[in-house]
Amino acid sequence: MKRTFFKSCLALALVAAFGVAQAQTKTIKFANQNAKGHPIVMGMDKFAEIVEKNSGGKLKVNVYPAGALGSDQANVSALQGGTLEMASMNSGIFASIVKDFEVYDFPFLFGSPKEADAVVDGPFGQGLHKKLEDKGLVGLAYYELGFRQLTNSKRPIAKVEDIAGLKLRVIPNPINVDWVKALDANPTPLPFPELYAALEQKAVDGQENPVATIRGAKLFEVQKFMTLTNHQYNPQSVVISKKFWDTLAADEKKVIADAAIESAKYQREQSRTAAASILDELKKNGMQVTELAPAEVAKLREKMKPVIAKHTAGVGEATVKAVQAEVDKARK
Repeated sequence: MKRTFFKSCLALALVAAFGVAQAQTKTIKFANQNAKGHPIVMGMDKFAEIVEKNSGGKLKVNVYPAGALGSDQANVSALQGGTLEMASMNSGIFASIVKDFEVYDFPFLFGSPKEADAVVDGPFGQGLHKKLEDKGLVGLAYYELGFRQLTNSKRPIAKVEDIAGLKLRVIPNPINVDWVKALDANPTPLPFPELYAALEQKAVDGQENPVATIRGAKLFEVQKFMTLTNHQYNPQSVVISKKFWDTLAADEKKVIADAAIESAKYQREQSRTAAASILDELKKNGMQVTELAPAEVAKLREKMKPVIAKHTAGVGEATVKAVQAEVDKARK
């Protein structure tokens, strides 16, 4: 009888202990639009691994790629509302809530990954993330999507004039609409999860994204022609819901913040190492790749000047001067 009673007590104690352990485990949903295997998602997976290891299992991260939890805009709302813990997305998307972020979408802002790293990891990038806090978001680090290239299903683009008339999907924000208009093309803002179907159904002729995204989303199946333009570089903000952040203990915040920075270094390495081999893979999958001559790149830059001037007025001269100063410093 005593033995049975002892066993019952032990079982109850184990159940209680398990319940406490379960209650102490905090689960983080981490969302992104790119497919599994994309360098962004590889960075997210690395983040999950580091967090779980360094928290002793008290923090668990579930990664949701390929728009599984909705569009970027839906993710921003969910983060602000506290129903989603984390996301990684193009930093320029936050221009809808903090105008300064639009500067990251300025055409030809960065000439190299080194320049981009200096800006986003330095005071400028950290300062922009700080401005998200009163919007319900906490910026932790920057991944990269990389330099964007132009693709379409109509024709090769060897000259700037070849872009005219194309219906191009763009990230839904004003500067992307304006630079496409400046090339006499027709901008169509669309959330990324809708892009493949729009291209397949010929609702749009083309789009622009880094090569890893083009490969990851299998856009080569519905796009024949690629032009290497390097017209924009996209930092990706890794953000966490402030509502969730404020529930964390100091040691938990440190684990998450450190993991974000460590995974960002890993993610950028993966992105840059993969770029050349991905381009070869896209060619093997039937894409015809054209590199613009220097004279055409110069024409493209010239066409962008009025767009940059217009959006400098909107973003603010001080912000644009600050980012340009950091770029100039990195170029020396």
